[in-house]
Amino acid sequence: LKEISLIVLDVDGVLTDGGLWVDSVGGLVKRFDVRDGLGIRMLICNGIKVAFLSGGQPGATVARANQLGVNDCFVGVKDKSKAIRRLQKSLGCSSASTAFLGDDLNDLVVEKDVSLLVVPENAHSVLKNRAYIVLRSNGGYGAVREFAERVLRAKDVYTKIKRKGWLEKND
Repeated sequence: LKEISLIVLDVDGVLTDGGLWVDSVGGLVKRFDVRDGLGIRMLICNGIKVAFLSGGQPGATVARANQLGVNDCFVGVKDKSKAIRRLQKSLGCSSASTAFLGDDLNDLVVEKDVSLLVVPENAHSVLKNRAYIVLRSNGGYGAVREFAERVLRAKDVYTKIKRKGWLEKND
């Protein structure tokens, strides 16, 4: 955990609970957990790169990435392994310093490209059996925050945040 400098997050089932609300004209609405959002901000503000990687459609995912300052947001991805390798190259990160949070069979393909495969409690059983870390929280309900706190603890940052609280400088 101490060596992680890039965290790549699947969206549906990790940042959301996997549910999709579809309106009468086919528009999608997704629910994101605000605590996960703060976890992402704490990571970014402490120098850890965060990326969203989704096979789903843009819209809510891109909007949430923009709200949180996530500069690397990839949607409509068909080959997650290839996308991660391209991202690592562009950011100068190695597989040894990359963690991936996923929840379903289409996320298993990245296992060879990362040092940590992390899953929420409600991930598919095949992925859970292959994961390095199975979180206690479900996707869309604090799993990203839980992992963010573990990483920040390993980097000796979280104790200070717990002691003094979180205050993000707004310029």
